[in-house]
Amino acid sequence: MTVFSRFPERLQHAISSRLGWSELRPVQELAGEAILDGKNAVVLAPTAGGKTEASMFPVIGELMRAPPSGVGALYVAPIKALLNNQEVRLGEYTEMVGLSRFVWHGDTAQSQKNAFCKRPAELLMTTPESLEVMLMSAKIPVGELFASLRFAVIDEVHAFAGTDRGAHLMSVLERLSALSEHDVQRVGLSATVGNPEQIAHWLKGSSSRQSVVVDPPKLKAQRVIKVCLREDTAELALEAARDGKGKKSLFFCQSRALTETVADHMRGEDIDVFVHHGSVSKEERYAAEERFAQGTNACIVATSTLELGIDVGGLDLTFQANAPSTVSSFLQRMGRTGRRPGAVANMTFLCEDAVSVVQSAALVRLASRGWIEPVKDESRAWPVMVHQILAMTQQHGGISAERCWRMLARVPDFRGISEAEYLELVDHMKREGYLFEGGGLLSMGQAAERAFGKKNFLELYAVFSSPVLYKVQTENKRDLGSLEQGFVDRLVEDMSTFLLGGRAWQVLHIHHGDRVIRVRAAPRGKKPSWGGFVPQFLGFEVCQAMKDVLLGDDDLPFLDERAKAALGEWRDDLGPLLARQDPYRYDDSAVTWWTFAGGRINQTLKYALEWKGGWKVVPDNFAVKIAGDGVTHQSVSELVSTLRDPAFWDAEDTRRKLNAMVPEYRLSKFQKVLPERWQVEMVGGYLLDFEGAGRLLGSGPAVKTFCHGESPVPRPAPCGSGWPTERWASQGCQRTEAPSTTPPSCSSLAGYATKGLMHRIPTTRAASSSNSRDTSPRWRHSQPVRSAGGSSPGIAPSSAQTPPCARSSSDTACTSPRARRPLPSSTTPAPPSPP
Repeated sequence: MTVFSRFPERLQHAISSRLGWSELRPVQELAGEAILDGKNAVVLAPTAGGKTEASMFPVIGELMRAPPSGVGALYVAPIKALLNNQEVRLGEYTEMVGLSRFVWHGDTAQSQKNAFCKRPAELLMTTPESLEVMLMSAKIPVGELFASLRFAVIDEVHAFAGTDRGAHLMSVLERLSALSEHDVQRVGLSATVGNPEQIAHWLKGSSSRQSVVVDPPKLKAQRVIKVCLREDTAELALEAARDGKGKKSLFFCQSRALTETVADHMRGEDIDVFVHHGSVSKEERYAAEERFAQGTNACIVATSTLELGIDVGGLDLTFQANAPSTVSSFLQRMGRTGRRPGAVANMTFLCEDAVSVVQSAALVRLASRGWIEPVKDESRAWPVMVHQILAMTQQHGGISAERCWRMLARVPDFRGISEAEYLELVDHMKREGYLFEGGGLLSMGQAAERAFGKKNFLELYAVFSSPVLYKVQTENKRDLGSLEQGFVDRLVEDMSTFLLGGRAWQVLHIHHGDRVIRVRAAPRGKKPSWGGFVPQFLGFEVCQAMKDVLLGDDDLPFLDERAKAALGEWRDDLGPLLARQDPYRYDDSAVTWWTFAGGRINQTLKYALEWKGGWKVVPDNFAVKIAGDGVTHQSVSELVSTLRDPAFWDAEDTRRKLNAMVPEYRLSKFQKVLPERWQVEMVGGYLLDFEGAGRLLGSGPAVKTFCHGESPVPRPAPCGSGWPTERWASQGCQRTEAPSTTPPSCSSLAGYATKGLMHRIPTTRAASSSNSRDTSPRWRHSQPVRSAGGSSPGIAPSSAQTPPCARSSSDTACTSPRARRPLPSSTTPAPPSPP
């Protein structure tokens, strides 16, 4: 029996007659089966791959069979723009079978909300913050509205998981589930995620339903990738304008300032240009989306605001200024193209410096190996716990500590917090005036009312603070503007540079107490430093993949000539150094240790080296620079050897000491409510990675080969191979011939192709596959609904390259036929910009 046949007859007729569909896609069949069987599910499919219908058709069918007395299903999105984008589509799907939907967020008129409360729709489309408002409002009959709630569909679920906002979402869902007479069925939708099983486990919460991951085989699809070096912003903007003429394109930038600069340079080039980022008013953003959707010669220059699944119509091209910080963002952005029949998914990286070239190449390599960042598993979300305690006192007008704990204990993001710690937090909040206890019930104290009670407790409705701003001043205290704390956290004194007001500035001092940054004009004409102008936290895997690229000797086919030349220069500069077992560089009474371990691990090493060595240490994503009395190659080597002891990183004293050395940062408006040691723990968890530092030092120079589904750490590909051709059989990838045309502006990585992904389910019967290379038991291309394992699209180049040498898994380098220039003794490559 097909899933379609299990739908109510009226829904079947509407799908075929109103929508004109003759069949369901594989993801819709598989997801429908799981949902109709009563399972929680995480549904994976590319952008525009049919995930919305995969979840909503079976949900609508079940609501038709058993009409709810109030809200029967939730559709939760991370941003209002996505709700507005889906409003018409979901309205059509519900209306065609006699149901209704309602969109509730901050822009919805109060009169409409009042009407909804009197006559609720079966489907409510909303955000976690709006659900919090509903729960806390005494005027909204939440008990009646959600008594029949049966389904919760979470779109772009990867944007929530592992964050404070995700902890808030799960807290709200558990509070709603407690009001319902049903075990609320949870469905998460995502296009890119590295650990879907973990997300499925997280999304399940207190539900007793079985959870599955729906990940159907992917169809063959070409991917065209280009990496071009254009060292001037105006030049890269003009190139995008030339390539995008007569087409529809998206141009992603990593900062609002760069977005505005690029858009300004593109204007006047006979192409319609729109800007889309968080500082642009919602009216302007909506107008841009609407005009762009109707256009045929247009480009939207955007930050991550268009990374999620907002539909702006069929796209021809995507551009990326420099490189995003994650593989997930790269795939999400590239996935906006290739959605029309016959279209090819593509991405052109337009880089301003050699470091962005290396980073772009690393992201492409990781994606080709089927690796995507795993979502963080959060278990001690302290600020959200504070928020929820205060929110529940408002919701109930007073709540016992015991009842409050029973509700909090259902939330997976609090599972690492014991009941004793919770009670200690409650006692602390009572002492500090944030809670008041009377008659055995907790209510909001005066300190909480002063902190969060303004504008009818508007500050309490959301977990997030308004961004904390740091004033930027010159040495003579002339004001230049402001920066958000999230940006400031990644700056390093005397090293970092950034753009503000169209000029480059170098950081001199950061005064966290006064929230002031002193800067001076950055010197012109010098070689761009590692990390570029926009500092980013880069993960360990991305940095290690960048190291792979620098250690390699292959002619990456997707780099244009200028990018190849820049890569060759950096390989000559850093390659011999990185090939050493201990890549230290001694220069000017300082030692630079090139770890390529990422920002959080290097921050951890900084505090460990400062504590044990008494030196000044400056970290970034790729290295730590060590200076001070007695700093030599030998003294650093000896101290690092002592840090290789696993007992050092496991010791509670180490964690306590290093956490205490971290400067005070404000990560949440609820942080100040916590006892000091949990504030320290929270900030340390944001900046430090004890386990990662221990693994880096404990494993030595070798880096473990990974397989999808493991906690991956990529190792360098065989020297000169360019792409690990031995991977394609296990990832189910095929090569295709290059497209017949290549844009003349820069060379392309042509002919990327993917086919159905393998799910690692062993079978004793050999599966027929053109990619199979032996006769041992194979992996088969079936079982797309699974509870463990998984794969992601591989990316395969159009032609294999023969490796000139081989390397064992424990090697860190191999002898290359290419002649290398020694690293100049008088100059050292500029250390990376801060994480």
